[in-house]
Amino acid sequence: MRNGSCVWLSPKDRARLEGWVAGRNTPQKLVWRARIVLMWADGAGVTAITRATGKTKRTAYRWRERYLERGIAGLERDASRPGRKLPLDAATIARAVHMTLHDKPPAGTHWSVRKLAKAVAISPSSVQRIWAAHGLKPHLTKTFKLSNDKRFVEKVQDIVGLYLDPPDKALVLCVDEKSQIQALDRTQPGLPMKKGRAGTMTHDYKRNGTTTLFAALDVATGRVIGACMKRHRHQEFLRFLRTIDRNTAKDLGLHLVVDNYATRKHPKVKAWLKRHPRFHLHFTPTSASWINQVERFFGLITEDAIRRGVFRSVTDLNAAIEHYLEHHNADPKPFVWTASAPDILKKVARGRQALESVH
Repeated sequence: MRNGSCVWLSPKDRARLEGWVAGRNTPQKLVWRARIVLMWADGAGVTAITRATGKTKRTAYRWRERYLERGIAGLERDASRPGRKLPLDAATIARAVHMTLHDKPPAGTHWSVRKLAKAVAISPSSVQRIWAAHGLKPHLTKTFKLSNDKRFVEKVQDIVGLYLDPPDKALVLCVDEKSQIQALDRTQPGLPMKKGRAGTMTHDYKRNGTTTLFAALDVATGRVIGACMKRHRHQEFLRFLRTIDRNTAKDLGLHLVVDNYATRKHPKVKAWLKRHPRFHLHFTPTSASWINQVERFFGLITEDAIRRGVFRSVTDLNAAIEHYLEHHNADPKPFVWTASAPDILKKVARGRQALESVH
């Protein structure tokens, strides 16, 4: 029975509730429910009840009302909860997938979770589950370029053959230059990383010049011959060829995997190569830099030593690059090439077929 904000307990109910509180084997949820009702019956206010039980005001009021409506039985049973929502029907799922693949949102290029959820009238979490189940990632795109080189097959077979079955008494070197590396200095000092906070650096910068890194990656060992130069003309390429010549055993043949940059075919370069018959150039297909393993090394040095560096001069930048080369060559690790020429050619053929089917 209710009397204002208080609760009147019959002697039988009070004895039952006090027994719950005192009992050593009583479930804790029954203990604090009993304490709430007993305190209401003893005239305690809601603030005192919440302090004593550690529960919220809403909880204190809820179990008072539950006792008044259902008595002791109401305290013993938890209220029924709504059942699990029915799964989406196949038509709704198919519509969400179709819209993701074939339609675009108004004034947009691709769907977001919330936009599609609104368009299909389902929850954002349902859209996430549908995309995950069907492998859909509309927020991502991958770049590609199919080579139109007329000698593509021949060049792929030649270079992959060098990787998988290198010639005896010879080195296979992947050669290229990373040009226009900028010596960037930040306009203000950044803050170091600490627990709970990432390091910071200003988004703007000061340009202090550029350098070009020439590199030759030994496919068998992972060792890199490198040199920084101001420019990347045929003169610099010739200088780097001489550097390779000085830093390799004279009794070994040298097979250089290079791209189709004009400096490789300059008359003076051709004349030098003719005088040094142990050098053999193997040209990659056009628009196929991915086949040159030194590009992977360029990615590593960019990520590890250049992108987040602070360089007040080209001298500082060159010193950082040379230090990285020394550290890398102290314990070199070769990249492991596993793709065969037939596998590559099949994949390229599938790519062409996919493009032709769409366009």
